[in-house]
Amino acid sequence: MGARDLVSRDARRLALGVDVVEYVLVRRRGRRGVGLKVDESGLTVSAPSTMPVSRIEALVRESERWVLRKVAEWSARKVPRVAWRDGAALPYLGDEVILRVDAGVRSSARHGDGELRVTVRESSDPEVQRVVVSWYKRRAREHLHGRLSELASRAGLAVPRFFLSSALSRWGSCNSRREIRLAWRLVKAPPALVDYVICHELAHLRHMNHSAAFWTEVERQCPDYKRLRAALFATDHLYRAF
Repeated sequence: MGARDLVSRDARRLALGVDVVEYVLVRRRGRRGVGLKVDESGLTVSAPSTMPVSRIEALVRESERWVLRKVAEWSARKVPRVAWRDGAALPYLGDEVILRVDAGVRSSARHGDGELRVTVRESSDPEVQRVVVSWYKRRAREHLHGRLSELASRAGLAVPRFFLSSALSRWGSCNSRREIRLAWRLVKAPPALVDYVICHELAHLRHMNHSAAFWTEVERQCPDYKRLRAALFATDHLYRAF
């Protein structure tokens, strides 16, 4: 179903147990059942265009425990705000660097001794963020490409073409042209989680699906992948902060 099937998209509220949950009701032509999705945006309910709201909400209540559990999980994973000020702690490869902001004629960023020293012509949040993000992207291109080359060699694979991505919804992707894209924000995560994501994408070079054979290949490349995958899900919101 595409945009042309969309009939309406409305914000609503529903009492579930002792809680009141805000949700978005999406109505589409041709849809037969009711679908529920909970993510960082909250609860989305997809329903047929002609189904009464009372029937839709009755079906949502049948999944009350699941909805409340998922809403609570995502609420605990809200992306923290970043204060672009001197002394702020920024994540980098599982550790922290302390932001130091100086005024200068030319914008630059220099990392060393646990600090990221940023020089900006205009000491505003957008300018400091711009310089910091540029530094992250440079380090990400270097680190991610290096790990991709190393892990591909270990797996007996030719090093694929590598592209840096700004995606927020996925950490990596692989296509049939043997191109791998990795999100620059991944460089904020601990090295073991970075390697897991890369192994996941490298496994797609042999299996362009998520079959049992694919997961066997992931485990061959990254034996501890189950624990690392769970750890990434539990903490990845921290790496999406900007």
